[in-house]
Amino acid sequence: MSAVSSFRVFGIAGRSGNGKTTLIEAMLPELAALGLRVNVIKHSHHDLMLEPAHKDSARFRQAGAHEVMVASPYRFAIMHELREQPEPSLAEQLARLAPADLTLVEGFKREAIPRLEVYRPDAGTDPLHTEAGSGFVAVAAPEDALLETPLPHLPLNDPKAVAAFICDYLGLRPKR
Repeated sequence: MSAVSSFRVFGIAGRSGNGKTTLIEAMLPELAALGLRVNVIKHSHHDLMLEPAHKDSARFRQAGAHEVMVASPYRFAIMHELREQPEPSLAEQLARLAPADLTLVEGFKREAIPRLEVYRPDAGTDPLHTEAGSGFVAVAAPEDALLETPLPHLPLNDPKAVAAFICDYLGLRPKR
């Protein structure tokens, strides 16, 4: 069993502008209403700038700190500088998170995890789920979209139905 498969992980993938983040954001309250604790990993190909360069935490990193934690009564964040080290794998990132019933992953579209594609034909981009070996188990698209796929077609505008599909697929049961 791989390190990734020891977690309940489900990927949300799709081309830019198709609504991945919007769908995840809409599903989170639905999953919470089921009593599930959910983590999210958002993969980015861009440099992460979470603080202005003049703030103390950024200054510490710029001065050479390997990790800087910013803590408050409301949240904390750890900035970890890779400093020429390779990007950690999805399994390594999952191991850093607090325990959860489910971790949704936006991005990491080449990882061997079950995923659904958020696809809007009117966005003018090619679908990903048609690529060989893509690992997609469903497509969330507008209900009126004509898709030529054997995969389940989930209604993109119904995050409750998409969340239910993910829970059923992973064998997650409501805790409430």
